Amino acid sequence: MDTDIRTPIPTVYGDQTKKFHDVWVSQVELLKQKFGNAIEEVRMPVEYPTDVPIVYVAKDSIVAVLSALRNDPSFGYNFLADLSCTDETPNEKRFEMVYQLFSHSRFNRIRVKVRVREGEKVPTVIPVWISANWAEREVYDMFGVEFLNHPDLRRILMDHRWEGHPLRKDYPLRGYQVFPSPEPIDLDVLERQ
Repeated sequence: MDTDIRTPIPTVYGDQTKKFHDVWVSQVELLKQKFGNAIEEVRMPVEYPTDVPIVYVAKDSIVAVLSALRNDPSFGYNFLADLSCTDETPNEKRFEMVYQLFSHSRFNRIRVKVRVREGEKVPTVIPVWISANWAEREVYDMFGVEFLNHPDLRRILMDHRWEGHPLRKDYPLRGYQVFPSPEPIDLDVLERQ
């Protein structure tokens, strides 16, 4: 059995590496033309062990790039399938924001990433996708990455009394925190609804 990550896995859409290679190459070239140095790095399938292109974008350009990927018919990535984060300790830019996009018209995907240092704020992408609201809150809760101009940046999964961010690599494996009482009800939050 071949266990190389580059081995194509059959899907209902066929071998997407072969099917979408030319589309991805032209889209990446168009991104480079439109955004120049804001496109920091590109990793293509087959050349790199990935199933879809990974486009690394400068932090300050993420909203413009994602807007173009959504609104420009040359791209057509109309769905934010996932927004997540990875802790890349010990790299200088510790965190990588990950935006997984899908095109309902072409049935292809692309992955956009932004590298950020500890303490840096990432621009919110809520103006592009309103659905990013809770996903950004989850990233903030689990990793501590803050989002500039987020309308309601607060914990979403953990008790607000929780100290630390459990998906960071330096978080203790047995970092249990026990609270003797339930989380108090925040009437201000309830009244905003």
